[in-house]
Amino acid sequence: MPPEHLDLKSLGEPVYRGSVQYLYAVPGHADYIAARTTEAGSVFDVGSIFVIKDNDVNRAVFRHALYTRLGQAEQWQRVKARIEGDASIDPVWKKDILDGPLEKMVAEGASTHHAGMVDAVTGEVVRTGMPKNPSSWNIVRRFPVMKPPQRPFMGGHVFDYEQFYQASTYVVPLEYIVRFGITGGSSVLKKHEAMQDSSKRAYERELGLKEPMHAWQTLPQPVFDLTSKYEPEDRNVSRQEALLMSGLGAPQFLTTIKMALLGAWVVRDILDEVGLTLWDMKWEFAVDGVDAFFVDTVDTDSFRATSTIERGGYKLILHYNKQAMRDYYRIMHAEWFAGVNEAKKEAAKQGGPFTQILKAGQDAGKWPVTPEVDATFLALQAEKTLAIREHILGVNNDVAKWLRDCGEREIAFYESHGKLDAYAKFNAL
Repeated sequence: MPPEHLDLKSLGEPVYRGSVQYLYAVPGHADYIAARTTEAGSVFDVGSIFVIKDNDVNRAVFRHALYTRLGQAEQWQRVKARIEGDASIDPVWKKDILDGPLEKMVAEGASTHHAGMVDAVTGEVVRTGMPKNPSSWNIVRRFPVMKPPQRPFMGGHVFDYEQFYQASTYVVPLEYIVRFGITGGSSVLKKHEAMQDSSKRAYERELGLKEPMHAWQTLPQPVFDLTSKYEPEDRNVSRQEALLMSGLGAPQFLTTIKMALLGAWVVRDILDEVGLTLWDMKWEFAVDGVDAFFVDTVDTDSFRATSTIERGGYKLILHYNKQAMRDYYRIMHAEWFAGVNEAKKEAAKQGGPFTQILKAGQDAGKWPVTPEVDATFLALQAEKTLAIREHILGVNNDVAKWLRDCGEREIAFYESHGKLDAYAKFNAL
């Protein structure tokens, strides 16, 4: 059973230090982990390179609210009704997605690793509803994380996933990306643009697209793609390769795919409430025998939510997630961004850790050092996540207007630096 109370002072040193969260063993509860989100942010796989004020609690609140909803049967009943009532969804696809895990979830809710949020003052672990004093601490079930070793192979290297076939309980070594549309600059669009015409059509069919792919394309139903999780860099993989990497049989692997697609509708519901459009998001899953679980941190770092604004002759996309920080770096610090990409190419050739290669190149003056983020821009990102937190907590009924104002001030920031055209290059419809 998960703990009902947690003395944060008793936790000691973290057992894992990630770029944006720390994990701690829970005394007396070996099957559970205390997860503390931080104010730090990470983009482009380079680690923690900026801090957004109060983003630790803001992200933890969203995570607790979302996982609570995932466990509620009534949430899945709403998802089912929404899918059934959407006439734009392909009938064959609709029949397929309604069959399988959704049938269980509309009756019992989904299985997740989430066990509650710690009250910042009392230490009580609150399983449903919000603590009186929200904190940056959530309690989750522990699942084994196995990383595929890198093996030498004919002058190169491969990642060995054999151990996943020998285990029954583990985190699946994949990220599941669900897309309600194709955003400008997305990994799938870049991959598509680099292909020959015949390969483009085959890739579109694999993703389930009914028309040629283009930037800021909305879809009648979501599509998915998959990337590696525990390799030095996230790598886009085919469905066949993902199945083999997962260690799962095809039926259980298909269950996780359907859960990812269906779970995205839950996030879409939350964002609809504040006037934002969900474009894409990522999930991770764990398995325990035949059962699949939603796991990992899901918050404003995990999805792409937008609205639009007309400015300077453009119709522009406004971002309310980590994409805003990605755009900031590649627009305001283009030379640094180019250096990061060069370091990734070198890492791919050498087979070494990308971050070490990047740091060595920066220390040698080969690439620019990581720049500091403008304080005004960081404050805007803090406002965005605070607004979403206040909506989740039910303390602000006008969050949609607040978020739009934040977006307008962000566009004004780029205008004031003479970068509106550069912003439009990535974000104009």
